[in-house]
Amino acid sequence: MTFTPTVTKEKAGQTITQHYPNYKIIVLNDDFNTFPHVIECLMKYIPGMSGDRAQELTEQIHFEGQALVWVGPQEQAELYHQQLKRAGLTMAPLEKA
Repeated sequence: MTFTPTVTKEKAGQTITQHYPNYKIIVLNDDFNTFPHVIECLMKYIPGMSGDRAQELTEQIHFEGQALVWVGPQEQAELYHQQLKRAGLTMAPLEKA
C-alpha cells in the first residue's frame, strides 16, 4: 500500500475578517408619482430623512432620472425598498454598494 503525501497550508494565527456588504436603495423617476408623494414616502420610510433632504432627493430623481436615497445592511435595505415600492414609487433593484 502506497501513501501519497498531501500538503496543507496552515493559516495559523491569521483571521480573515469579512464585512457584510451594504446595499443601495435607488428611486427612479416616473410619470405618475407627484413631488409631495415622493417626499412624504422618503420621510416616512427612510429613517432620519428630513423634509429638506427628501425634497433634494425628489428633485434629483426628477431631473437626473434617479437618486440614491439610502445605503446600509441588506435586511434593512430590503425592508425600506419594499415599503417604498408598496407606496407606489418606482424602484431600481437592490444592489450591493
